Amino acid sequence: MKNTCLKFLFILGCSAALFGAQNPMVGGSPMYANKNIIENAVNSKDHTTLVAAVKAAGLVDTLQGPGPFTVFAPTNDAFNKLPAGTVDMLVKPENKDTLTKILTYHVVPGKLTASKLKRQIEEGGGTTMLKTVNGETLTIMMDGENIALKDAKGGVAHVTISNVNQSNGVIHVIDSVLQP
Repeated sequence: MKNTCLKFLFILGCSAALFGAQNPMVGGSPMYANKNIIENAVNSKDHTTLVAAVKAAGLVDTLQGPGPFTVFAPTNDAFNKLPAGTVDMLVKPENKDTLTKILTYHVVPGKLTASKLKRQIEEGGGTTMLKTVNGETLTIMMDGENIALKDAKGGVAHVTISNVNQSNGVIHVIDSVLQP
């Protein structure tokens, strides 16, 4: 009986691990690999500011498109690190171009998993450069065990949740807003 219970718990644990690997939780909600970036992001309580900004910039259709895209997705806490009033100012219609430039700086063409990023960092001797959708570059490096991104202004963001697979790419959750 004891062996049967242990086997059951082992199988249950393995099943939960496999389920979690396929559908990681972000912002209290499961992220489904068969849904696109927008379909998943709207369910994350940690990304309401990002979703509002994407809507204000008119990028919803793009991020629902076929991609593939790698999105470095700042959390609400990341946006809260910006000076007071910055987000409110950026989502105004007259600032759409600036907002679009910032948001597309968080998107790289293609699907770059954490293992691919780490391989590129290693091959680059400790850093690699990624060209973003807005045409500018991000410097990617390791900071201990974590992938770090250095923006054009010298700010650094860390990947806090990696490999959130989407039907049209992958999301890596980050702890700061990148500045082009």
